Amino acid sequence: MAKRSHPEPSPVADFEASMQALEDLVGKMETGGMTLEESLAAYECGVQLYRRLQAALEQAEQRVRTLADPAAPEDARNFDPGRDG
Repeated sequence: MAKRSHPEPSPVADFEASMQALEDLVGKMETGGMTLEESLAAYECGVQLYRRLQAALEQAEQRVRTLADPAAPEDARNFDPGRDG
């Protein structure tokens, strides 16, 4: 029987886990007590988490634009909470 591989979660599905991991990492860094090497590794990890979060937000924005106008998502207007309709 063939082994099924599990697909990677989409950036959007992984957003909350990445956000929590980044918050935890920042909290750990703020408490101090890390060596320079640990601080650099934590910073590198934080940058990677930030990039994942940014990609998730970009993907979510594109999904919303596509839902707003599937024929021309690039023409979708930015959300304006003060505008009616």
